Amino acid sequence: MKTNEGNLDRIARIVVGLGLVVYGFMMQGALGTGISIFGLIPIATGVIGWCPLYTLLGISTCPVKK
Repeated sequence: MKTNEGNLDRIARIVVGLGLVVYGFMMQGALGTGISIFGLIPIATGVIGWCPLYTLLGISTCPVKK
């Protein structure tokens, strides 16, 4: 897996993911659980630095290495 996310993209994903997890815990119930689980996806992609959707679409926010 080649990194295809830049630093700003990774930070934004982690922040949004954490926000979704916290919001899901605050909501409680089945919908809250679903939101919390969905929030784990951007956290994981932000930590790893690789997004499968970016790979399929041919997108990379990683700066070009010279």
